[in-house]
Amino acid sequence: MARRCTTPFEREARLCRVCRLDPEVEGLRRCSRLVAESPPMQEVLVRAARFARSDASVVILGESGAGKEVLARALHANGPRRAGPFVPVNVAALPAELLESELFGHVKGAFTGAVADKRGLMEAAGGGTLFLDEVAEMPAPLQAKLLRALQDGEVRRVGDVRAFTADARIICATHRDLARRVEQGLFREDLYYRLKVFTLRVPPLRERREDVLPLAAQLLDAAGRPEVRFTRAAARALEAHRWPGNVRELQNAITHALALADGDEVDVEHLPEEVTGRAPARPAADGELCTLAEAERAHILRALEACGGRQAEAARLLGIGRTTLWRKLRDHGVG
Repeated sequence: MARRCTTPFEREARLCRVCRLDPEVEGLRRCSRLVAESPPMQEVLVRAARFARSDASVVILGESGAGKEVLARALHANGPRRAGPFVPVNVAALPAELLESELFGHVKGAFTGAVADKRGLMEAAGGGTLFLDEVAEMPAPLQAKLLRALQDGEVRRVGDVRAFTADARIICATHRDLARRVEQGLFREDLYYRLKVFTLRVPPLRERREDVLPLAAQLLDAAGRPEVRFTRAAARALEAHRWPGNVRELQNAITHALALADGDEVDVEHLPEEVTGRAPARPAADGELCTLAEAERAHILRALEACGGRQAEAARLLGIGRTTLWRKLRDHGVG
């Protein structure tokens, strides 16, 4: 017998770049990508509803893939700057020399390749919200420049002598223990307290089991397959898995299932091995070995689990580039 969650929120859920809002939670109109059926996420929304009304900075903590950016978008959509732009940037995805130019902009001739003036993301977010994802990875020199921009309300483009007004609300996110980074001397204490006016923690998916099936239904809809249903066995397997990679791992599992399922029903056999608990191929008792591809897939999955689903860290652990890891995941039907 097939099963699919059909809460009112799920029926309306759509993944989109411009967030539609749903007034189901008192005091907070939700971003349509934010699933919060579980008590832990409902508690987060209660706090977020209060914080959204302020213009002060917010730090969002949580494991990689838990949905920190989705919560940041909900804060923006419910805040006094909702009519302004929401500008996201992943601090960890850019080298320091490019990150400075992206955040603060540059003038023509400031460095090789600067063929024209370019405004930075802090300027672009004027009147709106600048979302700094993985802010704990920001290099020390840029931390100092960001602190000055927040204190003075002005930014200076790379190579420029003029200052521009920076009028953006700052929302940050990190999977790191930011206070611990301060103790280790890796993050400026003055910047830490400047950013950490409000704090929200997004619980990992293993602590919000009630959200798993609604999220899975939302991902099916985003993939253009809203008619697909889960059998009871498949639904139980999804709810029982610990999801070390959080929503990102769930998305990979849904992609895997849709590739294997025939028709409009996903059964447990269509889910990845790490979700169902089926052991990957190992050497048999008589000495028969698994294929190299099977061994590689199992090793990559163990590395991802050890790194909490964070692909950049898993790539470093495996000694390969992030692009190489992404290609191998794709080839093995994982991502």
